[in-house]
Amino acid sequence: MERTFVLLKPDCIQRRLAGRILARFEDKGLNLIAMKMLKVTPELSKQHYAEHLSKPFYPALESFITGGPVVACVVEGLEAIRVVRDLLGATSGLKATAGTIRGDFSSSRQMNLVHASDGAEAAAREIALYFRPEELCAYQPTLTPWFRAADEG
Repeated sequence: MERTFVLLKPDCIQRRLAGRILARFEDKGLNLIAMKMLKVTPELSKQHYAEHLSKPFYPALESFITGGPVVACVVEGLEAIRVVRDLLGATSGLKATAGTIRGDFSSSRQMNLVHASDGAEAAAREIALYFRPEELCAYQPTLTPWFRAADEG
């Protein structure tokens, strides 16, 4: 099983799309193993987006991500990192394919509703920023045999 980090951004929460988006992950057979609502502080924003600190768009990004509540999640499943990113679609909602989360609900590059880790290293780092190990609640749904064959993990 692979784990990834997902952040429902302030625009997602303000537009009341959290439940619909989380349902897409569950509908795909992924497990939500940790979740909390919080407000990102400027300090946490700097840690989360460390690679963007020197870029000219960072001040606007920080203002956006700290501007309202977010929901941080850990999602687990087979190839979870790739599967979640495929479900999200292209970064810009204007370029995202219909049927993806951003393709269906976003029309912006920055206000694109959801952040998801882009690789295993980023997922581990981002999960550790938002969750303590004891906050992760891995489980095996009783429906698992109906989502995938026994030899698929």
